[in-house]
Amino acid sequence: MFRAVPLLVGLVAVACSGSTFDGRVYRSDEISFRVGPVPESWQPIEADSTLLAFRDRSAGATVAVNGRCGKDGDDVPLESLTHHLFLHFTDRQITAQDKLALDGRDALRTVLLAKLDGVPKHFTVVVLKKDGCVYDFVRIGHDASGMEGFERFVQGFSTAG
Repeated sequence: MFRAVPLLVGLVAVACSGSTFDGRVYRSDEISFRVGPVPESWQPIEADSTLLAFRDRSAGATVAVNGRCGKDGDDVPLESLTHHLFLHFTDRQITAQDKLALDGRDALRTVLLAKLDGVPKHFTVVVLKKDGCVYDFVRIGHDASGMEGFERFVQGFSTAG
């Protein structure tokens, strides 16, 4: 049903020099992790302040993954880490928020509506803390269409040694 985007087969350089993504595993000097299958409709894109970013052509959405280690998060609740992602947005309205298990840890999934530069957007965010690192999965679209691929992508997450 879903398979790795052909452009991602083999090693692809991403965000930082020395980092790679082979379609399932991201590796850099600081952080390594696996993700679930990348849907065929997702095309890799470059985006500032992310480790991985994709444009979901079929749903008209953007998906981004970020991770950072040793910088914050040890004593910060998941709710606060999520809120911090949306400081520059206006008219924020959380429509759903729930805990889920991800790679043996609690993660927080938040669905919200907010405006970016006055344009309303639908956000789904999953935030996880593990082993001194914070991981953010963000999906930005006009609505919730195409969420199945994002959910499988996030559920496939695990840290990689």
